Amino acid sequence: MNNNFPRIYSINDSGLGCFASMVLVGVLLGAVGLGWLVNGFLILLAFFLVAPVIGWFALQWWLKRKLAIDQCPVCTYEFTGFNNTECSCPNCGEPLKIENGHFHRITLPGTIDINAIEVPVQVLEESSEEID
Repeated sequence: MNNNFPRIYSINDSGLGCFASMVLVGVLLGAVGLGWLVNGFLILLAFFLVAPVIGWFALQWWLKRKLAIDQCPVCTYEFTGFNNTECSCPNCGEPLKIENGHFHRITLPGTIDINAIEVPVQVLEESSEEID
């Protein structure tokens, strides 16, 4: 065997025989009157090729409608959750309800949420004059 001969010109036709035999079987089944069997197989094959593509686009559409990305109102940690569900923040553990794409704290009835602000300290100077 000559290993110095370049194999650039060699052609691999192993799949050609399988394809030709499938076409021949289809033609024979059509000639005998079993064309519906070939058509059914081709429809089933087309379904298996098209269904994953349609399923992928349907999944993307569903996820865009159902997923909400927002920040926790307590610790401002950003995470993802499903709309109209209850969950807890993975960072601080605060129970949250997800409505319309935003996270809201779950509080007992009558609870009032307040926001604390820092007030700067001002030193007032005492007047040096005293009233007698």
